[in-house]
Amino acid sequence: MSFQAVSRKIGDKEITIETGKMAKLADGAVVVKCGKSAVLVTACMSKEIPQGIDFFPLTVNYIEKFYAAGKIPGGYIKREGKPSEKEILVSRLIDRPIRPLFPENFYNEVQVIATTLSADQIYSTDILGIIGASAALSVSSIPFLEPAGGVRIVYKDGNYIINPSLLEVDDSQLDLVVAGTRGGLTMVEGGAKEVEKEVLLKALELGQKYINEEIDLIEELVALVKQEKRPVEVPVPLLTDELKKEMKAFGIPLIKNVSTNPNKKERSENVKKAQKVILEKFAITKESESFGEAKKYLEELEIEVIREQIIKEGIRPDGRKTDEIRPISIELDILENVHGSALFTRGQTQSLGIVTLGSSSDVQYIDGLEDDEPRRFMLHYNFPPFCTGEVKKSTMTSRREIGHGHLAWRAIAGVLPDEKDFPYTIRLVSEVLESNGSSSMATVCSSSLSLMATGVPVKKQVAGIAMGLIWDKENSKYKVLSDIQGLEDHFGDMDFKVAGTKDGITAFQMDVKTIGLTKEMMKEALDQAWEGKEFILSKMNAVIEAPRGALSENAPKIKTLKIPETEIGSVIGGGGRVIKKIMAQTEVSISIEDDGKVMISSKDESKIARAVYIVEHIAHGFRKEETAEGTVTRIEDYGVFVELVPGQSALLHRSNFLKKVSPRDAFKIGDVVKVKVLDIDEKRRLAVVETN
Repeated sequence: MSFQAVSRKIGDKEITIETGKMAKLADGAVVVKCGKSAVLVTACMSKEIPQGIDFFPLTVNYIEKFYAAGKIPGGYIKREGKPSEKEILVSRLIDRPIRPLFPENFYNEVQVIATTLSADQIYSTDILGIIGASAALSVSSIPFLEPAGGVRIVYKDGNYIINPSLLEVDDSQLDLVVAGTRGGLTMVEGGAKEVEKEVLLKALELGQKYINEEIDLIEELVALVKQEKRPVEVPVPLLTDELKKEMKAFGIPLIKNVSTNPNKKERSENVKKAQKVILEKFAITKESESFGEAKKYLEELEIEVIREQIIKEGIRPDGRKTDEIRPISIELDILENVHGSALFTRGQTQSLGIVTLGSSSDVQYIDGLEDDEPRRFMLHYNFPPFCTGEVKKSTMTSRREIGHGHLAWRAIAGVLPDEKDFPYTIRLVSEVLESNGSSSMATVCSSSLSLMATGVPVKKQVAGIAMGLIWDKENSKYKVLSDIQGLEDHFGDMDFKVAGTKDGITAFQMDVKTIGLTKEMMKEALDQAWEGKEFILSKMNAVIEAPRGALSENAPKIKTLKIPETEIGSVIGGGGRVIKKIMAQTEVSISIEDDGKVMISSKDESKIARAVYIVEHIAHGFRKEETAEGTVTRIEDYGVFVELVPGQSALLHRSNFLKKVSPRDAFKIGDVVKVKVLDIDEKRRLAVVETN
């Protein structure tokens, strides 16, 4: 393939896509450039369909190389290792918009790898990954229905900025990544600071304009490359049209009879029984060659029944109306030894939110291309196999868990108190105990409730809801569904998650399985989501509507003080000797920042007070006439040395003893003695007198 390159200004950024220079053995390879950033994206397809596969095995990996920003990785190994949280999140960001754009019955393995080769650290490279994945697939021989584009939009001070800098993202009211085709959006992801619905809708509309411009650029490159697509291998059907017609006539009434049940497990079992009856009727057994195809066809019949009932009758699989929220129950403080907890249950979806508070020494440090500040708020989402009643191998945290946790993190982060007002590190864990749809939004609710129960002074309560869509394109009819369950997500056309406070949206995520969502559909879904969110907030506020006035008795207390920067070394001591001694004596945790900010934490306020006393006296010294208590550490003929605080000793001269006896007769090492400061010389050495 000869070298080809195309360029176009998208917003006010020049984007260039090149192919034919790097990674020429891949089925498709492009380098996407913007400013000083460059991302190589490759696409490869297996020659054969893996045996027994009945799904499309797509893998997307986004990889950041530290050399791209002129950095050497931290730690001992000094090379890139397992994917970071950011790499996983961007991999998902690239995956979601392209996944719906492969043909049906296409089961060859496809792997897309996006590698950051150069990063200017001014603009994020994730959008280049989305554009590059679409371009690499489009110029390859891999079957791919149509190009997609992706764009980041922020809303700041009443203006929309296209593909903003990292600084502009940090300082914005809305941060949105949107991707799609000419026909409509396929993926939306973002966070906001309580923006109005109209701000989000306008951003989505604007996003489509720039997506179309990126698609123009990709199509320009495709026209230069002129690569033919491989035909999709369509297997010869084993079920005849006549047999399918008979199975449908017999099976639809049976499936319809058991398709509505609020209990997920009961419904599933009843549907399986109906399917078994249908298979037996037509003598299709597990040994039959057509068994797999028949099972798949019966699932198609189930989908048809569910979608038709929703479109024509407004009846959902659990019997709810289209805008009805499942029953909600809330319990607080159900765990005795944690700092705070809340159990949020909505239908058959349940999240246990648990709060742990720590000091600044517990913050999370991130080693990445972008200079992230230490993270003082963490939200971790766990999705064990028992929550869906399944047996699965428990391994490392999945991409889905990281993605759902990040979405909930975005929803909550904006309502947390400023660090200067609440100097704690906060870790939230959501244990999903039951899942039948929208566990990430249940996590938002349990997180908000548990923070308030802990006494964290959050600004407002936050709730989340997942919206769905059933769209009959042929007859131009659709239904928007509130609070979707797992079946409606699996068989539906949209999963649109919205979280926010009473005053605005804080996070959102949308994935669609069909192209062409209209602006009216989006508006209706957002309006219905807002109503549902308000209903859920009312249930939450009925249990707790404001943070408790005091922190949980299990939570550590933190005292913050400021010492001169010149005295930081005195408090820490050589090799940390002094600060370790203070913590050992007082049983507190102490962290010191470069500006002299000291944070002392413990569950016992008396221990904090003792540690504060010690730190302040090390940093500022003692005053004349001040009384103190110290420990004898050294005995000489002329007197004894008393350690008043770690690293700060005073001389108690024998002339200042209460009893006029020799020092060795009066004291022994380790004795505690009360003294009063008599004199302080220019080197801050103390002379003291013994006092009662």
